[in-house]
Amino acid sequence: MTGGGYQALDVELKRLKTQERPSVIAAISEARSHGDLSENAEYHAAKERQGFIEGRIAEIEDKIARAQVIDVSKLSGKQVKFGATVSLIDEDTEEATRYQIVGEHEADVKQGRISITAPLARGMIGKEVGDVVEIISPGGVKSYEIMKVEWI
Repeated sequence: MTGGGYQALDVELKRLKTQERPSVIAAISEARSHGDLSENAEYHAAKERQGFIEGRIAEIEDKIARAQVIDVSKLSGKQVKFGATVSLIDEDTEEATRYQIVGEHEADVKQGRISITAPLARGMIGKEVGDVVEIISPGGVKSYEIMKVEWI
């Protein structure tokens, strides 16, 4: 994952442990004070929320423990690889797009970050400026020309 992806996970983990976990514990305690737990919707909702929070904490801790953080600013080269920011032109529509290839959990197409496992990213790996990438999509074959490879 990129350094930014690692930091985002770390921030979320700290928020879950310092804010979300204590607030759900307080909500469970409050709901318990209302009496019969078998028919207490507040209690059941708080317990469900606690399960979600604890699951997410475990998931993030696992990702952080297994993470291999790559400093993209120290990478260079002409070939597309993990961390590269690639400018493309759709050969059919002449539409320009720009994507950074990142780890799975940090992918967000709206922010221009695609997962290393996405078909477009897999097709671009190893290619250089001027190469054409052909991707099979549900709508048929799409062709993109690589216009620029950056390391930001």
